[in-house]
Amino acid sequence: MHVHILGICGTFMGGIAAIAKAAGHRVTGSDKNVYPPMSAQLEALGIELTSGFDAAQLSQRPDVVVVGNVMTRGVPVIEALLESGIPYASGPEWLAREVLRDVHVLGVAGTHGKTTTSSILAWILDHAGLAPGFLIGGVPGNFAVSARLGGKKVFVIEADEYDTAFFDKRAKFVHYRPRTVILNNLEFDHADIYENLAAIQKQFHHLVRTIPASGLILWNAADAPLKAVLDMGVWTPRESFARAAGQNVTWAIDVEPGGDYSKFVVLEGGRPAGTVRWPLLGEHNALNALAAIGAARHAGVPVAQSIAALAGFKGVKRRMELRGEVSGVAVYDDFAHHPTAIATTIDGLRRKVGGKRIVAVLEPRSATMKMGVHRETLGPSLAGADAVWMFAPPDLGWDAGAVVQSLGAKGRVARSLEELVAGLASGSCPGDQVLIMSNGGFGGLHGKLLEALARRA
Repeated sequence: MHVHILGICGTFMGGIAAIAKAAGHRVTGSDKNVYPPMSAQLEALGIELTSGFDAAQLSQRPDVVVVGNVMTRGVPVIEALLESGIPYASGPEWLAREVLRDVHVLGVAGTHGKTTTSSILAWILDHAGLAPGFLIGGVPGNFAVSARLGGKKVFVIEADEYDTAFFDKRAKFVHYRPRTVILNNLEFDHADIYENLAAIQKQFHHLVRTIPASGLILWNAADAPLKAVLDMGVWTPRESFARAAGQNVTWAIDVEPGGDYSKFVVLEGGRPAGTVRWPLLGEHNALNALAAIGAARHAGVPVAQSIAALAGFKGVKRRMELRGEVSGVAVYDDFAHHPTAIATTIDGLRRKVGGKRIVAVLEPRSATMKMGVHRETLGPSLAGADAVWMFAPPDLGWDAGAVVQSLGAKGRVARSLEELVAGLASGSCPGDQVLIMSNGGFGGLHGKLLEALARRA
């Protein structure tokens, strides 16, 4: 089968391409910006790439066109596709039909932690010899790829609530029909497609409706919006996880007072089930691990084996990733782009570095951030850092000055990348921990800052 993918250079669609190729299909694709590293990865797989969305790319008459959710009406290739009669499907629809059928699907949903939890779960299953397939919105350190076909028995999917395609406005995750589901947390996000939290909760309810009675839902017992979703109706057994043991909490954590969560005891039903010693830090990551342990057990992996696997977990690219250190100044890259994730990321770094100065740098790049939805909670989420730089280019759409002012003397604003690099380089001292947070490439800030620090040295 010839599969042509529109919007192929995104993480999700690039993963679809890699899986389709591994399944034996001829794969081609196009995108508006075809450039490394994704273009190099795809070309290494033997996938032909076209730059742009001209209608001529359909002249080869593929058997099916897989349409990414970046595509809209009015784009030449979309108009030509609709006229052509060539079969087309969204990425989630194609994946569900061609790959996930007759496979034990383990889905990870929630506002935060999907990528890390999916990566932990995939590693546990792999460590247990189950050779899982997976499609994750990041690159797990244990695999160095974001997607693979696997052994066709179990498949881990990062179950995103974003909409599916221009012709299908349901959340992506309703297509996956998982047997095991992790519900990490739920907050308002994606303000470009959802009017309010209730609209997102409705989509999560639709996901819950697809899980069979023989399945399992693992949910965060401390999350009130998730409880409200389950109160809408549930037909599947549930296990809960939380920081502390309590009534009706299946999985909990016992950690030393003031501990950084690199070591913690897993409590099952209030009783110790084993001790985790691993490289990750922070309560949020420990909760991600709890959920993954429970999900893996549902797929047949004993708890003790999951705990042993965690010792070898290598983290995820762009999740507190140390990009380099020059003259004692460490530069980290993190994907955090929501106030809750920002606060937990800073807290995790604080537990790692103690009293060293943390310089937080934020690019408000997501659609929700650009709409100014979180501007009232951004200041408090950044308060745990010792110094803060907000990147506020002219096209931001709202005044970041109020956020910076709320931080007092620790707040700074930069209107250009050049100003930001210069300010960070000149103001950094040995021992500083520079935490750069963005859900995009941030104009190569990490590398430019390291170069500037090297020149200064």
